[in-house]
Amino acid sequence: MKAIGYVSILLLLSCVLKVCAQTAGPGMQPATRHHLMPVPASVRFNPGRLAVTKSFSVAARGHVDERLRAGVERAVRRLEGRTVLEFPQGLAGDANGAALVVECKGPGQTVPSVEEDESYSLDVSDKQAVLRAATVVGALRGLETFLQLLEGDRDGYFIPAVQIQDVPRFRWRGLLIDVGRHYEPLAVLKRNLDAMAAVKLNVFHWHLSEDQGFRIESKKFPKLTGLGSDGLFYTQDEARAIIAYASERGIRVVPEFDIPGHSTSWLVGYPELGSAPGPYKIERGAGIFEPALDPTNEEVYKFLDAFLGEMAALFPDAYLHIGGDENEGKQWDRNPKIQAFMREHAVKDNRALQTYFNQRLLKILNRHGKRMMGWDEIFQPDLPKDVVIQSWRGPSSLAEAAKRGYDGVLSAGYYIDLIYPASQHYLADPLPEGSTLTPAEAAHVLGGEATMWGEWVSPETIDSRIWPRTAAIAERLWSPRTVNDVDDMYRRLAVVSVQLEELGLTHEKNQAVMLRRLAGGEDNGALRTLASVVEPVKEYRRYEVRPQTMLSPLTGLVDAARPDSDAARRFAGEVDGLLSDAPRFETYSRDIQDTLTGWRDAGPQLEALIDRSPGLAEARPLAGDLSRIGTIGLEALSYLTKGVAPGNEWRDARLAALEEVAKPKAALEFPVIPSLRELVVAAYELPQLKTTTPADWRKRVKQLAAPAKK
Repeated sequence: MKAIGYVSILLLLSCVLKVCAQTAGPGMQPATRHHLMPVPASVRFNPGRLAVTKSFSVAARGHVDERLRAGVERAVRRLEGRTVLEFPQGLAGDANGAALVVECKGPGQTVPSVEEDESYSLDVSDKQAVLRAATVVGALRGLETFLQLLEGDRDGYFIPAVQIQDVPRFRWRGLLIDVGRHYEPLAVLKRNLDAMAAVKLNVFHWHLSEDQGFRIESKKFPKLTGLGSDGLFYTQDEARAIIAYASERGIRVVPEFDIPGHSTSWLVGYPELGSAPGPYKIERGAGIFEPALDPTNEEVYKFLDAFLGEMAALFPDAYLHIGGDENEGKQWDRNPKIQAFMREHAVKDNRALQTYFNQRLLKILNRHGKRMMGWDEIFQPDLPKDVVIQSWRGPSSLAEAAKRGYDGVLSAGYYIDLIYPASQHYLADPLPEGSTLTPAEAAHVLGGEATMWGEWVSPETIDSRIWPRTAAIAERLWSPRTVNDVDDMYRRLAVVSVQLEELGLTHEKNQAVMLRRLAGGEDNGALRTLASVVEPVKEYRRYEVRPQTMLSPLTGLVDAARPDSDAARRFAGEVDGLLSDAPRFETYSRDIQDTLTGWRDAGPQLEALIDRSPGLAEARPLAGDLSRIGTIGLEALSYLTKGVAPGNEWRDARLAALEEVAKPKAALEFPVIPSLRELVVAAYELPQLKTTTPADWRKRVKQLAAPAKK
């Protein structure tokens, strides 16, 4: 085992360099650890601290309106909750004696706008904190940073002395919530708006129509919700309440009505608008469906003119999203009238026909004072330049639109419904390093949006699919590109995740509720162990491995499992330390042994629990797999500890077993498999340490442990 010491020297050196090189914007002091998320553009910590005691008060200078007063009140109440101190109510009359002074120059945009000035500065000394902003929205952003600065020790709570200059990198930082496939109550939307404000997101993209449901009241066309919503929709008064709630927090609301495809719910009540004869019924499954509006029917445009005019009056934002995605045109191909229209007007294919539809739609929206926004599919060079493209295809597609003069928003890389870890979303960038766009072209890249598509979320689970990962996306869209240390992101994300709970989010607590229900109230320690080391399958595989409808209860183990396993990430770090840091080998070895023993022993306990809890029957194979990976890991660890290499038969058998365990069961998978493969390979490759350098040995282990590409 002495040879591993060479690896440790190299690793320790690289770790030191990594910490020293850590950046958090141009003015960040490298050695300072904080919990800010998003990291401000410039941060400089100074000696000193501002005590937070029961006399803490806030005063305001300059422009003061109800939105600012309400924002200060919310911040103070949250500060009370964290400190268990009662603070004076309202704004203080004497700014000189206040702990925090908010200086705001003006109200900002009358209606929240993409041009809103969100910049602010924050100066904290041991005497007072002063927050300065040009607009109320900027002040709201600064208040969130102030709250994140709170620390405590045996002497009490305090804000460290600091100088912050902050401005967002991108103007458009959004979250899409799809309420078409699964309706989400107002309380769900409001608590997520609060969370968006906490991490400085500024666009709520409200996906209001889908094949599975039409979710907004139309007084002109009542059958849209009367027949197309199952009675689950928002009244116009409720929509106004959401718009006002968002505006108070500096968040714009952009509605989306997806057409010409994804339109089944429109056609249930108004089949005459479709490209095939009715009747239509609400779709209950997930996927892409054929129904589409008829772009050759003049009555469609009269209908849309009236409906979109009604919605334009309801939603004050300058943008209205028309979707435009995933229309395969199958109904168009089978409709003789549509085919005749295409021949008569020299429309060469369905793509050109949809462009014709979009051009007609654009005129309607312009007439009602709205800018048209849509997904990649609407992008055509002959569309006017004020059309905004939302890209699910990637930065290259977005860059192509920008080169042609179109504004765009990136969502590729931010599809949080695909259950990727926060680290993967964090590294996606609307303007990645090495972009060849000129400054003028890059200005067309407005920002990005996380997308919470609603196939597999309920009011009980949606928070756990959005948070805390979306906070990492929020940082990517706000902070400088140089803020990209994944390990430090996870460190801060853990703190922010707990802070978000004070806003009513259920992303942390509901897993325990769901596991207790699945276990019938019995001791579920073994079930918690399993849930901690599995994740739902990625991308769209849930459709394939666990068929369900939009009416199915989302209460299974796959729904309780989290998208980004903390336990798996911690285990990966321990394995990496074990194989790289010889001085701490024994420490890592003990921790890993305890973990693996817990996995091995949880299997039989789970089997017994499943016998009494039929709702867990589908998890039975996972129970055996959990014991199996624990046993395999313990065997590999024993070889490594003794410094004795096993034979290749053992290695091949264990790697084959891990490959079987890696296959999804109950729409769940073990993210710890790569680390276990490393343990197995490292045990077998021990003799290689005698013939190669430790660094090369570690590299070889990682290469051999990587699963073969299929």
